[in-house]
Amino acid sequence: MLHKFTIAYTRHPRSTEPSGVHRTDDPIEAEEYLMQLLHARSRILSIRHEGVDMPQAQFDRMLKVASERPSSEMLEHALDIDSAEVRHRFHLAA
Repeated sequence: MLHKFTIAYTRHPRSTEPSGVHRTDDPIEAEEYLMQLLHARSRILSIRHEGVDMPQAQFDRMLKVASERPSSEMLEHALDIDSAEVRHRFHLAA
């Protein structure tokens, strides 16, 4: 069965060989896994959607959202505001 999202990554920053592959059909789970990889400073080698490498713009968009979510959550908590307010004031993904 072909998964909707396949993320190839390595935990070694200078390696180009995948040390792991994460597969999921859920786009939210894919974003959450990307958040974990970014936090762990892993190198993301590729993101495939339905077996095809994502175009650069979509690849970048997924990483942008994954990197903004923790910041958005921190601002919500620190300023006691909701996600809509964070989006409006800081232009971050919710």
